[in-house]
Amino acid sequence: MEIYYSSTRGKESHVTASQAILKGLADDGGLFMPDRIPALERPLKDFASMSYQETAYEVMKLFLTDFTEEELKSCIARAYDSKFDTEEIAPLVKADGAYYLELFHGSTIAFKDMALSILPHLMTTAARKNKVEDTIVILTATSGDTGKAAMAGFADVEGTKIIVFYPKGGVSRVQELQMVTQKGDNTAVVAITGNFDDAQSGVKRIFGDKEFAVELSASGYRLSSANSINIGRLVPQIVYYVYAYAKLLAHGEIEEGEAINITVPTGNFGNILAAYFAKKLGVPVHKLICASNDNKVLFDFFQTGVYDRRREFILTTSPSMDILISSNLERLLYLAADCDSAETSRLMSELSEKGVYEITPSMKEKMKDFTGGFADQKENAEEIRHVFKDTGYLIDTHTGVASAVYRAYQKSSGDETKTVIASTASPYKFSRSVMEAVCDPCETKLPEDEFELIDRMEQLSGVAQPTAVKEIRDAAIRHNRQCTPEEMKNMVREILK
Repeated sequence: MEIYYSSTRGKESHVTASQAILKGLADDGGLFMPDRIPALERPLKDFASMSYQETAYEVMKLFLTDFTEEELKSCIARAYDSKFDTEEIAPLVKADGAYYLELFHGSTIAFKDMALSILPHLMTTAARKNKVEDTIVILTATSGDTGKAAMAGFADVEGTKIIVFYPKGGVSRVQELQMVTQKGDNTAVVAITGNFDDAQSGVKRIFGDKEFAVELSASGYRLSSANSINIGRLVPQIVYYVYAYAKLLAHGEIEEGEAINITVPTGNFGNILAAYFAKKLGVPVHKLICASNDNKVLFDFFQTGVYDRRREFILTTSPSMDILISSNLERLLYLAADCDSAETSRLMSELSEKGVYEITPSMKEKMKDFTGGFADQKENAEEIRHVFKDTGYLIDTHTGVASAVYRAYQKSSGDETKTVIASTASPYKFSRSVMEAVCDPCETKLPEDEFELIDRMEQLSGVAQPTAVKEIRDAAIRHNRQCTPEEMKNMVREILK
């Protein structure tokens, strides 16, 4: 059956998947949601013998119903190819009693590759389907990983341009170098003097500016988004949770029908929302454990039902989670409100105007699949050290948060359900924070030079440096623009000339 998409805020409906992917954000500022969440068409045991690409087709065809089989399979084949350094695409590693789902084997060594490798192909296919002749301008804000992954995906893709805004000083040095050295005549990177929420809010304001849209259209441009607000980002993320469950079955780690827990280090809420969609598809999931860092707005929300962004913004060693406005939570609110767009719109208005909203007890009850936890920077470092010392397995600072939250949840709840932890980045992406966690400062003085430090990490861990790190060692800086949040629209004008 055909699936159509509607805005969470009610002003748009009966939009096809390809149209929703092209637009990214609905005209009323809402996020596109399917009119129903389908069920898997095959039993999970069938997936145990499938490749990642085969699993991707079986999952994505359920949501992207206006794509032909040939179109979708072509997008999948071009996305999940030799740019990933493992045949499995998303390997499962058992360590210290949990299963780490490694989502960082793509070209930018972070989980964003899993969706952003395919989004450009979905988008250009969607443009052809809808006879779009304008140049598609991808406008996105990043807390570190989305920007590089999006640029890598869209670099030199015909008919597209991409502009990325990131918070200066709010990303790791490796993340920044990956962005500012990005090749591609259609790519642009801008540092803003603010935090990620400032960047994200600025991008949303540009998307909501109707006069600017007319101005761009007159010049042959149309805006779209590569952030996780785009349904073309969310749907590919569902795949790896189905794949993980199938691999546990294939390896004899679980019985068919046995429930698992899934722990996700969470910032913008897209990754864990994809796990929730996987559960709705039919994957047996007991608890979705939402792991936060010091910016624990989501932990507080699941505890109290009150979402309050009026708090100090803390820069941490897990920068991709340094977020106070979790955009994808709007989709969960919409589902919990029984798809009541007026109620969702009211809550989003309260967040915008007052910085806080409170959900009803009924909505909170409908979110009982989720539980929250948080780990501060000290607990994060201790977890990275513990896992490495006990098992020899090295994890990054975002996976460290998730792992620490999982241990605390397991201890407090007594829940022994087998658990998949989303490992969202290579430790090489956050080498200084990881090395500071595992090395005794009294015994070892760490090098000041980032790449000397990376060489030391390679010696310590026995894990070879990813190609993505080697490539930026001597790469030329190609992007050096900077602006304030208020200047973002004019910066877009300047880049597009």
